Amino acid sequence: MDRELDRLVPRETDPPATIHRAMRYSLFAGGKRIRPILCLEAARAVSGEADGVITAACALELIHTYSLIHDDLPALDNDDYRRGKPTCHKVFGEAMAILAGDALLTLAFQVLSSMNRHYVDRQVRMIAELAVAAGTQGGMIGGQVADLEGEGQPPTPELLESIHRAKTGAILRASVRLGAIYAGADAHQIHRLSSYGEHCGLAFQIVDDILDVEQSSEELGKTAGKDARQQKITFPAVYGLAESKRMAEQQRLMAHEALEPFGERAQRLRDLADMIVKRSH
Repeated sequence: MDRELDRLVPRETDPPATIHRAMRYSLFAGGKRIRPILCLEAARAVSGEADGVITAACALELIHTYSLIHDDLPALDNDDYRRGKPTCHKVFGEAMAILAGDALLTLAFQVLSSMNRHYVDRQVRMIAELAVAAGTQGGMIGGQVADLEGEGQPPTPELLESIHRAKTGAILRASVRLGAIYAGADAHQIHRLSSYGEHCGLAFQIVDDILDVEQSSEELGKTAGKDARQQKITFPAVYGLAESKRMAEQQRLMAHEALEPFGERAQRLRDLADMIVKRSH
């Protein structure tokens, strides 16, 4: 994955060099690559192989990294650390960090539009899928808006779910759908993988919220305890820690259940669901 990202992203010395250094600084800061791996493994679950889908998978990581750069900005979550390193705006300044995020977002669609053209209909569907998942209506940006506007409001289950199905869940769901579309999945397979992605997305956010309460900044690689200080609506705030942990486990089991028709070809997807729930950072 990192080799393909390295190939797709301009070199640090390519002019304008500063923006390319900023893009690469955040992109290669040590992410787990969960979203692109979900894409690869969804394709493998459908067709038994993942040849060629890696380029689409990289587009997901470009989108994800852009969202992290912008999320850390002073105007949003105002965080100084990400993955144990100073955030992009702390190293390159706010203006360059904003532009680095913009550039990664733009590059994601350039990458998707220039990939293998043997299945143009699938390519168009993938571009549309990612655009909606990153957008304002049920997508990542819409979830971010709801998260910002929800600060200080009474933490209700309805508002919590509406925020995180969009903010975190939409891109995770799109990750498996992109892989499925690329592999030529039928409607039933896409439905099953979409369900898996939704359960993984919800589990991911629940665990994120739990870790923000239980782990130190050193363990997380970012500032711990910020959710409570900013009065964000989180799963522990609404349900408490014990119930949040039970909910994460329930989502993990439901993700496994969604994969039943795929048999052994989906084993790595099951492993990923387990890792999402049992991770420590």
